[in-house]
Amino acid sequence: MTDAPADLETVLKDAHLPALMTALVHMTGDTSWLKAEWTPAYNPADRNDLGIPEAEQVRMRAAAADAIRAHLAGKPLQMPTPDVATLRRQMDFVAGAPIPEQYVDFLVDELALKGQSTKDPKSVHLESARKRKVLVIGAGMSGLLTGIRLSEAGVEFEIVEKNPDVGGTWFENSYPGCRVDNSNHMYSYSFEPNHAWPQHFSPQPVLLKYFQGIADKYDLRQKIRFSTMVEELAWDEARAVWRATLQGPDGKTETLEANVVVTAVGQLNRPRYPDIEGRDSFAGPAFHSAEWRHDVDLKGKRVAVIGTGASAYQFVPEIAPDVAQMTVFQRSPPWALPAPRYHDDVEEGTKWTLEHVPYYDKWYRFWLFWMTTEGFLPMVKADPTWNGSPNAVGPENAGLREMAAAALAAQVADRPDLLDKVIPQYPIGGKRAVLDNGVWLGALKRDNVSLVTDKIVRITPTGVVTADGTEHPADVLLYGTGFQASNFLSFLKIKGRGGRELHDVWGGDARAYLGMTHPGFPNLFTIYGPNTNIVVNGSIIFFSECAVRYIMGALRLLAETGERSMEPKQAVYDDFNRRVDEANGGWAWGSPNVSSWYKNQFGRVSQNWPYGLIDYWRATLAPNPDDFVLERAKAPA
Repeated sequence: MTDAPADLETVLKDAHLPALMTALVHMTGDTSWLKAEWTPAYNPADRNDLGIPEAEQVRMRAAAADAIRAHLAGKPLQMPTPDVATLRRQMDFVAGAPIPEQYVDFLVDELALKGQSTKDPKSVHLESARKRKVLVIGAGMSGLLTGIRLSEAGVEFEIVEKNPDVGGTWFENSYPGCRVDNSNHMYSYSFEPNHAWPQHFSPQPVLLKYFQGIADKYDLRQKIRFSTMVEELAWDEARAVWRATLQGPDGKTETLEANVVVTAVGQLNRPRYPDIEGRDSFAGPAFHSAEWRHDVDLKGKRVAVIGTGASAYQFVPEIAPDVAQMTVFQRSPPWALPAPRYHDDVEEGTKWTLEHVPYYDKWYRFWLFWMTTEGFLPMVKADPTWNGSPNAVGPENAGLREMAAAALAAQVADRPDLLDKVIPQYPIGGKRAVLDNGVWLGALKRDNVSLVTDKIVRITPTGVVTADGTEHPADVLLYGTGFQASNFLSFLKIKGRGGRELHDVWGGDARAYLGMTHPGFPNLFTIYGPNTNIVVNGSIIFFSECAVRYIMGALRLLAETGERSMEPKQAVYDDFNRRVDEANGGWAWGSPNVSSWYKNQFGRVSQNWPYGLIDYWRATLAPNPDDFVLERAKAPA
């Protein structure tokens, strides 16, 4: 039993009231908490603006405090598992609008509102499963998740990680200001919530600590080979195993065999440097944000920054106060969406409520989930009848553009020279958007910072030359130019049936069935593979959890049928990719007028999932045996 704080009403000022009222239904069994007049009317520019009069909010907190005190004093939960009709009312109340019927079972499962989820581990303790070994490549977020589920299911596995520790992108990216741009209460495993996140959008050291803690909790380190690269995978058709060539930290190579391989290496792990004349001639330190050199002191230096993507958006404000002069070279500005709490600490009252009020954490996560995932999608959907501004793809997209542009314009009202440089001339959603709490434009307005939009023509030993002939002197050159996102698995040779190499099959245009499987490459699964990136609607952890659930289903299918391998049918693979390409054209990121890292060298959107989260959730509930070629083990001669 926990004593309620003496100032409970004050503590609850930090709580998200609609989530709190909904949690109280579980505690009290009383659905009258869902009063019509307490239904939120969210402000699109500020999701924390509930549209509820302050006097009513005081009443809500006072009533909630009484119910919470009773619960903490020992009153049991009155409605732990509401019926579907009540759940529908709760969802609609928190969202502030009716949730479409087709989302109900999905959201109930995703939030485990009935205490269980389709993602929960299911045993694969069959004799044939115990004879199989799985090789997992990568110990980042997806690799650790795979290891957890394999361990829980009783399947033998080994993880190979090129770095000396776990964490993946959160180990590698350590530049100043590095942080997640998805609320931490969603950017965490659904089965491992953290009620003590220090900030709403946690910085890199905190995220790394979270994943290191996960590895320790599930005792995964004993299953990981660190500082080891997988150089090649080759399918042995006679024995139905993958032969993996590994290079260890001592430079020596060895061969490891596995029945199944899961790649969990992500898309954004290979820095991309621009093709600029003289790039290698620069005499001073020059490095990419993903390979930050902490031994280089930037204080008092002239710093040139090439690129204004998501990483630069984070590190420029951090280092600008310390440098003597900064020149930021921008090809096109990013769309910035208002996020006032982007650098804010999580309020102590929020932490207390998450920890001590039953079901509040689930409904708070639901609110974040809906408001930043499916609920946001209509704003980036292309309307084929749209004949308005070419810088929008539909009326809702135009409305979002107007709101975001007004927020940006307000920040540079005192610097009209920046206005045309910071408002993008392409639809929101066409490229990766960033979260804005004013620090980016605040940095650009500093006296020691210049924003240059002229094209770079070459780099010299002492600076950067733009098309107008100006040489901008620099002591240090920083690249915020993103990653080789479309070069999936570029570090790895993968030879499937008949010795065919996966990259030759792709021909530079990576594809996969559900982002995971490939004809001619049996028992090979890729997590965060082609067309599984999400643009505006959610956390990539969601996709990884769905993918791992599907992979575990594939292992069960092999174990239960006695088959030794599976690969998607060519017709299934082709039809899936045809539909994906067609659907991607219906979103802002598929606009033919927009170029971005979402598209590969052929102009095809090779990154993004063109449907809702619900669609990936349904498609990955379990593998359909009819989608696959299943090969039975050959009988001994």
